[in-house]
Amino acid sequence: MNFKKTADTLIKNSHTLDRKYYISKKILNKEYENIFLNQWICVGRESELIQPGQYKVINIGTESVIILCDNDYKIIAHYNICRHRGTRICEKETGKFSKSIQCGYHGWSYSLDGSLIGAPHMNSVKNFKKSKYGLHPVALQKWEGFIFINLSDKPTNFAEIFNPLLNKFSQWSLPKLNTYKTIKYKVNGNWKLIIQNYCECYHCPILHPELSAIHNYLGGRNDLFTGPFLGGYMEFNKDKKSISESGNLCCPLLPELKKENKNRVFYYSIFPNMLLSLHPEYAMFHTIWPKENNECIVECSWLFEKHVASSNKYNPQDALHFWDMTNKQDWHISELSQLGIQSRKYAPSPYSGQESLLAAFDKYYLNIIN
Repeated sequence: MNFKKTADTLIKNSHTLDRKYYISKKILNKEYENIFLNQWICVGRESELIQPGQYKVINIGTESVIILCDNDYKIIAHYNICRHRGTRICEKETGKFSKSIQCGYHGWSYSLDGSLIGAPHMNSVKNFKKSKYGLHPVALQKWEGFIFINLSDKPTNFAEIFNPLLNKFSQWSLPKLNTYKTIKYKVNGNWKLIIQNYCECYHCPILHPELSAIHNYLGGRNDLFTGPFLGGYMEFNKDKKSISESGNLCCPLLPELKKENKNRVFYYSIFPNMLLSLHPEYAMFHTIWPKENNECIVECSWLFEKHVASSNKYNPQDALHFWDMTNKQDWHISELSQLGIQSRKYAPSPYSGQESLLAAFDKYYLNIIN
């Protein structure tokens, strides 16, 4: 990963978003329609679905999607509604189908690939053809071991959208890393506050003294600073080796990592709902899910090489505990931001020079939402 001189500067006259973007249910509905139901969104890892029949359910606004491993060990996705009366089929967030998918209302059943294979008492219906009533498919793509879906009827070309990230993170061998643990958090704040908080370290000296002891908040260097992908790296302080409770490596360095990146942590936001953090010995990612204009769910997962979790020689908990603490600090301040923004006295104010990525995020977001 080579960094060249960039134009990472604060957009002229940029300021925080208007109050309505955080408190309006009308705006939230537009976000669902224009963003979460129309963009490529991260829904997890391929390693969650490795056996035929394994599935997970993703709920986005009024939509629900079944993501599963089919009989050919291919990961695919269907809308979670029966073609008979529109009943939602799966209620559990995760599970395993035996050989087929059956609706619990009238027993219509589908093969894992979505084809209708059983429709009780429909043989008497003139011109009824099972081939016309399969589950509605959802566009799905895989990238670096992650799964992305797009609920648009005409999804954008994934390869074109993600071209700036092509092979960018190959040093971390992300597809080979295993999920060590996932923690789900409920945050009483707008989903955008989570991403905006992630995209700056202006707050670190006050909010994160432990993190500030590991890297200097003024030491960031961004290489992606416009469009859907934003971020770059921060270098560790001289006596620190990684982001953990001890400040040391909690397991061996990732084997393909180049020398210049062994003393850095990389932070990237991937619009609209993914945050990717790359450390010398592990990776971490967040997915953000809006629930209300003032509520969201954040899922955080830690990724390590396979042998790390199974060995007693290493301490991945050192990283997990540190980031769980830091996450909670961020969620708390985001909730306080939500409370303050709801005030009639809130008004947009200028971004600082340390918040250039927030201005870039806002610009990209507003172009889509308006």
